[in-house]
Amino acid sequence: MPEQKLDINLPEDVAKGTYSNLAIISHSNSEFIVDFVAMLPGIQKGNVNSRIIMTPQNTKRLLMALSENISKYEEQFGVIVDQQQGPIPPMMNGGALA
Repeated sequence: MPEQKLDINLPEDVAKGTYSNLAIISHSNSEFIVDFVAMLPGIQKGNVNSRIIMTPQNTKRLLMALSENISKYEEQFGVIVDQQQGPIPPMMNGGALA
């Protein structure tokens, strides 16, 4: 099967990116919702900067792609140390903080 070429446009305002240091993940039987939040130290309130809604199948593909890329990153730069190790707190709809 020949590889399909994707033609993807990256608008300038999107290319700049959005910083996030917290992701809140929730799901239903038909979709996963990931809210990306930027929290400032010492401040208990943050704003959702971006919300991504995905099918369960595409969410699983994202998980596999992230896992593969983390492995490649760690091979090149060393193991990523999680400074906040411990259980992930539960959120609404079976979601979790990441």
